[in-house]
Amino acid sequence: MSALYSVQGFCAQINGQQLVRGVDFEIAAGEIVALAGESGAGKSMTAMTPFGLSAATASGSAVLGGQQLIGMGEAGLRRIRAAHIGFVFQQPLTALTPHRTVAAHLTEAVMQAGGDRPSQGAMIAMLAQVGLPRPDEKLRQYPHRLSGGERQRVLIAAAIAHGPELLVADEPVSALDAALRGEIMNLLTGLCRKNGMAMLLVSHDLAGIELYADRLLVMRSGKVEEAGEARQIARAPSTDYAQALMAATPRMDDPMPPLPKPSDRMFEARDIHVRFRAPSWRSGHIDAVQNASLQLAKGETLAIVGGSGSGKSTLGRALSGLGPMQSGQILWNGTSLPPRGRRKAEHRRLIQPVFQDPVASLDPRWTVSDIILEPMRWLLPDAGGAARVELLLHEVDLPPDIARRKPAALSGGQAQRVAIARALSVDPEILLLDEATSALDPLVANGIMQLFVKLQEERGLSLLFITHDLALARRSAHRIAVMEQGQIVETAERGQLFAAPQAEATRKLIAASH
Repeated sequence: MSALYSVQGFCAQINGQQLVRGVDFEIAAGEIVALAGESGAGKSMTAMTPFGLSAATASGSAVLGGQQLIGMGEAGLRRIRAAHIGFVFQQPLTALTPHRTVAAHLTEAVMQAGGDRPSQGAMIAMLAQVGLPRPDEKLRQYPHRLSGGERQRVLIAAAIAHGPELLVADEPVSALDAALRGEIMNLLTGLCRKNGMAMLLVSHDLAGIELYADRLLVMRSGKVEEAGEARQIARAPSTDYAQALMAATPRMDDPMPPLPKPSDRMFEARDIHVRFRAPSWRSGHIDAVQNASLQLAKGETLAIVGGSGSGKSTLGRALSGLGPMQSGQILWNGTSLPPRGRRKAEHRRLIQPVFQDPVASLDPRWTVSDIILEPMRWLLPDAGGAARVELLLHEVDLPPDIARRKPAALSGGQAQRVAIARALSVDPEILLLDEATSALDPLVANGIMQLFVKLQEERGLSLLFITHDLALARRSAHRIAVMEQGQIVETAERGQLFAAPQAEATRKLIAASH
């Protein structure tokens, strides 16, 4: 089978620093080749640089349909991208232009490849092809009005609107829940097989790659560590590095490790209700969370799982006082906490958040020291200064010189450890972890989860862990609460939940995670 896209001896450098060295692979029409590895391994740079979509300078060879891309000028690369390649990125909300409708995105994708302005019927067919419900309505909507799965489907529709020979998908499903991940990857795979379109897939989900990719390249520090048939590497990797990546990837059939034993219940939420005004000209409200109740013991991890839009993050923000709560009661050791607008510092320090995007959650203008000190100034002013910052950095396994850096100089894992140190700075009792590892590669994410276990043992911390990764919840949580359409439909010990799920939503999540 002849290659549609061939990369030989590919290298990439920035400011004289060699970041990718000697990468070789080929992709035939209808074939899917995946690049996997830890953050900084060079996956995205290898995928994007030949097409002029990175800051790196390339050398070697990258040939698409007989045309050499290395050394081609920007005008030529622009024509190649417009006519022959589609791109699907990790964050559809940032990849789509916020002030343009879905119809405008599809029209641009077709016309930049030299096609005529598509008719409304043609655009409806494009959206129907990617499984988007009510496509005629979606054409008039803007990206912020769509769910995460709908936005990703629009991005895919725009990426294939001009019939590309090659699709480059950079972490296309890592921000989605298990059910949507499966739907989107099945969609992409089906489009490749049906249309004879090749796909270069960048992913850190090794557990999922074997289901979709034909071949896999495992990268480390800019070089290929292991390459071959995807299923063979995923099931029996030959290198120590690939074995470590696989071991760090949570799977539903992994044994459940022991967890620190929790003590007495200290936190309880009763009948939490969160309502928002409907985001349109129509009157009315959306009940985002309805009658949600849960309990948490000292030293316990409670995972809150559910599909996109199920209300997980909204509930977490209400419980921590970061978001609104129309009704309900939150009790601390049996005493009701005041509404969030009337909470004192002693109340607000009890629950501290760690968010999904580690770099975006840190102020880019501040040093790490300033970031960690900021909550202390408001909530625990007598806690100390630079000496306490150094102690907190040590507690999250970071060197003291990190204190002088700014977020842009940190890796994703380092930035998340800084965010954890910031949360710990006011001696909280509970950490609210809102998808705190979903943006990280398996090795870094596993290190962060091990850090949480260590902190739990040393500090007696309780964890409210919001996640769409059911395998990770199974590995890390004492109990799991399942949400659907704003309601907690089931709460159980992890072993009980997976052995005998009671709610239909739970059974669907478990099935989608295998």
